[in-house]
Amino acid sequence: MPVITVISGIPLFTTIQEALDWAAANGLSGYHTHFVGGQQGYMGGSNHASATRSGNGGAAQIRPNISGASSASSSSSSSGSSSGGGGGGY
Repeated sequence: MPVITVISGIPLFTTIQEALDWAAANGLSGYHTHFVGGQQGYMGGSNHASATRSGNGGAAQIRPNISGASSASSSSSSSGSSSGGGGGGY
């Protein structure tokens, strides 16, 4: 499972299928996208709020060794509503 980075404790994958697999393993469905360093990544859960509400079940099992990655440069192009707040460009 190639992981680009971890945002809010949730892994950002290189493929949609990996994101869907992670979502299913954590009681979620769908996926949404983030951009990090000009690269599009895929995160399980139909939006970032639902992914982070999953309680990180399973996320702790994925600990990529990533140097120089920053969640501050990420943004989301997911559809649907967001709970807002928190900032950080999710």
